[in-house]
Amino acid sequence: MKEHYCLQAALVCLGVLCHSQAFSTERRNHLRPSFHGHHEKGKEGQVLQRSKRGWVWNQFFVIEEYTGPDPVLVGRLHSDIDSGDGNIKYILSGEGAGTIFVIDDKSGNIHATKTLDREERAQYTLMAQAVDRDTNRPLEPPSEFIVKVQDINDNPPEFLHETYHANVPERSNVGTSVIQVTASDADDPTYGNSAKLVYSILEGQPYFSVEAQTGIIRTALPNMDREAKEEYHVVIQAKDMGGHMGGLSGTTKVTITLTDVNDNPPKFPQSVYQMSVSEAAVPGEEVGRVKAKDPDIGENGLVTYNIVDGDGMDLFEITTDYETQEGVVKLKKPVDFETKRAYSLKVEAANVHIDPKFISNGPFKDTVTVKIAVEDTDEPPMFLAPSYIHEVQENAAAGTVVGRVHAKDPDAANSPIRYSIDRHTDLDRFFTINPEDGFIKTTKPLDREETAWLNISVFAAEIHNRHQEAKVPVAIRVLDVNDNAPKFAAPYEGFICESDQTKPLSNQPIVTISADDKDDTANGPRFIFSLPPEIIHNPNFTVRDNRDNTAGVYARRGGFSRQKQDLYLLPIVISDGGIPPMSSTNTLTIKVCGCDVHGALLSCNAEAYILNAGLSTGALIAILACIVILLVIVVLFVTLRRQKKEPLIVFEEEDVRENIITYDDEGGGEEDTEAFDIATLQNPDGINGFIPRKDIKPEYQYMPRPGLRPAPNSVDVDDFINTRIQEADNDPTAPPYDSIQIYGYEGRGSVAGSLSSLESATTDSDLDYDYLQNWGPRFKKLADLYGSKDTFDDDS
Repeated sequence: MKEHYCLQAALVCLGVLCHSQAFSTERRNHLRPSFHGHHEKGKEGQVLQRSKRGWVWNQFFVIEEYTGPDPVLVGRLHSDIDSGDGNIKYILSGEGAGTIFVIDDKSGNIHATKTLDREERAQYTLMAQAVDRDTNRPLEPPSEFIVKVQDINDNPPEFLHETYHANVPERSNVGTSVIQVTASDADDPTYGNSAKLVYSILEGQPYFSVEAQTGIIRTALPNMDREAKEEYHVVIQAKDMGGHMGGLSGTTKVTITLTDVNDNPPKFPQSVYQMSVSEAAVPGEEVGRVKAKDPDIGENGLVTYNIVDGDGMDLFEITTDYETQEGVVKLKKPVDFETKRAYSLKVEAANVHIDPKFISNGPFKDTVTVKIAVEDTDEPPMFLAPSYIHEVQENAAAGTVVGRVHAKDPDAANSPIRYSIDRHTDLDRFFTINPEDGFIKTTKPLDREETAWLNISVFAAEIHNRHQEAKVPVAIRVLDVNDNAPKFAAPYEGFICESDQTKPLSNQPIVTISADDKDDTANGPRFIFSLPPEIIHNPNFTVRDNRDNTAGVYARRGGFSRQKQDLYLLPIVISDGGIPPMSSTNTLTIKVCGCDVHGALLSCNAEAYILNAGLSTGALIAILACIVILLVIVVLFVTLRRQKKEPLIVFEEEDVRENIITYDDEGGGEEDTEAFDIATLQNPDGINGFIPRKDIKPEYQYMPRPGLRPAPNSVDVDDFINTRIQEADNDPTAPPYDSIQIYGYEGRGSVAGSLSSLESATTDSDLDYDYLQNWGPRFKKLADLYGSKDTFDDDS
């Protein structure tokens, strides 16, 4: 620190000595005091005047980071017109004037009052001027000058990043570039060695090195192995002043990771693997796993497995589980303990990706022996064939042998077998099987025409272990026997036109017939058609066999007439080609019809032919049309009569709002006890109990609840009606419709009294109708009527 201050002081003194005479002025008598004059004579005797500036300028320098107690003297301004009497005033303006730089207005000395940092600002531009102190009149033109901040080594080097991460393949050659680190120095690179950096390695040797000028990190050792050490931490230093003593420095950390290459072959950790498999295992089932270890990672550590040799190559296979890098041994075909009890395999593990650079480290594969033992299990019986096909003739007697199935126990114990039929496949129980020898027999005759094939399933189970059983399908074909006679293939019907006997016969058949036989083709065609022997010489028709399982029916004569005979029944015999042959007689219906001149059928009805002589077709249609029209008229008339209603006529003199309806039946009022018996209304069920309803049939007897019945002596009709309503609501035998019951009793305590006048003992003159005035507007007319009568009586 002491040396630093001494250096700053020396630089300040040097600046003062260099620039103390930077501005010197010489005062002479001029026309302008700020210039020096010199007279010269021109070519024509003209006096030329050369003016010289009153200021002589150089740049000012000030050292940064000065921390002395006094302000730093930057320089001095002096004009040649300054005689030292204090009449001249120096003024400073521009960047930092008055804050950083101050000037003594009498002497012109400029001082820096603050510590300057070149890294913040390298120079300042200022303006100086000399003016008259009293009048502030400029004595010299203003002049500009620059104050430069002189650099010192006050900033250490800094790296762009605090930490770096880099990768380099393992086993790289010496000098392989890893990464370049870069540092910067904020000091002035043009002044001294303050910004000249040199790189060096502090940590990470002897594995890595760094170039001093460029900062490139390179490998320094050959054959660095990732499997031995994967990550390295390197510290790099950058030092200014060219790396000399006294320079400032900065450091950074570099993490270098070795990336993997395929330089290691896979290796099995053991030479033999022992496995076992049950003889009951199914193909595709896993037997065991093997794994070769490869220290490489990623695709360099991928391993694939193959079976290269062994006596079980046809029975076993191996696949690669790429998630666990294991070889999975699986069963390819079923194994049998009784046939062979052990197998041996030679399994090879090899890398998928091989780097040619390291092929000399190979071979990149390894082999191991896998021994597999077959375990014995109690196996179910095995049929000698996967399926059976047997044949039996239809109509064979019950107990006929169809065929045999045979199974055996594959185990060494060779347990006896018991056979049975799966009754879900033989619901009609057509067959039975001998449980000991497996012979299948029929239980009833079979019909091929109903079912030509029968499929059943047969079980074979060990007698000592019923759970061990096997199942085999058995197909039974029912052989055909000629037991069905042929018949017409369709319900044939022939038509022949009536004609006279002079008309020639047609060569076209009346109808072509064919036959159908339910038996097999061997017992069916060819069919033979003929007439029965008793009508072989039928005078009307004949049958010609076409020898292609069809025959044509022809007319032997002409002159057929519907009036004589309109229908003929022709028996035809059909025989099949079975052994022995079977035949049947089928009847063909032939109708005599009326035809037009072209032979087209018009009518085959004999009655139509007779009616044709009296009425034509048009007349019949007209008669039917008339009948239909009459029926429509009758229906419309009846419909209109049903929809007709009595008109609702409201006469003009009647006002519906004041319509008075008069009833001739007057009630007896409260005192009329002969019209009805209130006790009977209160207890209509009578003394003998509940009387059931006669309009419906009750599902069960309903008993009225005693709690709802009013007291016998009570005459409160309101309570009586409420009781009846509750009984009707709770009566399950009541019909599903509402009903109204009207009673002439007005109720006890009515303020209106009875409207009946039968028992009125007073006359009109004795009654007072003044209370009608209080009954409201509805009784206003009645009140006015009786009130006016009273008024009239009073007036009289």
